[in-house]
Amino acid sequence: MKVSLFITCLSDAIYPSVGEAMVKLLARYGVELHFPTVQTCCGQPAFNSGYWDEARKSAMTILDAFEDSEFVISPSGSCTGMLHHYPKLFENDPANRERAEKLQSKAYEFTQFLVQVLGVTDVGATFPHKVTYHPSCHGSRLLGVKAEPMELMKHVRGLELVPLPYAEDCCGFGGTFAVKMSDISGAMVTEKADHVLETEAEVLVGLDMGCLMNIGGNLRYRNKPVKVMHLAELLYEGVKHA
Repeated sequence: MKVSLFITCLSDAIYPSVGEAMVKLLARYGVELHFPTVQTCCGQPAFNSGYWDEARKSAMTILDAFEDSEFVISPSGSCTGMLHHYPKLFENDPANRERAEKLQSKAYEFTQFLVQVLGVTDVGATFPHKVTYHPSCHGSRLLGVKAEPMELMKHVRGLELVPLPYAEDCCGFGGTFAVKMSDISGAMVTEKADHVLETEAEVLVGLDMGCLMNIGGNLRYRNKPVKVMHLAELLYEGVKHA
């Protein structure tokens, strides 16, 4: 099984611990992650802003990087979702549309790969803390990643999962949306952070560092002691001393 890691820009540049947690956790199941160093941005910011020619340039690099991979996994539902947009991006280019469809069929968000491909729902983790979960929009709506993270957390010993009020509401990040409409974005993330605080959770967990960075930034700005973690980090934290 040749499994490649698509690390994404945010995880690579700002949250490398997420990628490290994925690599170490999957190694426990005999999965050695291949990392094509030529990979770059998936093109989502350009795609969402209407600059499809520029997005195609980034997408071509991604298509080349993962051409020979059996599976491509990522810690981001948002960026994985972008790979699933590639067939549309190349709809007028038959050769690259075929390549895009092939990539789409083998691209998985991290929890999807664990549960759907490896069949793992219990990693043997222990995490005795009160946790709440934010389901990021792209992962849950574009990819349909809903049951997988819940199943994984259900089997973590000691973890008390507290439902997040209005969990399906967007956190207000939305990439370029947060820049173009900063006032609206700020109001949205403040409301989301308020709901996190209502749960009295010690830890906010999610599957996309863009959302977690946004919510976590708001909580830090307000000096609220809620730890923010990607689910891969939480799971590895729970098993690394086992």
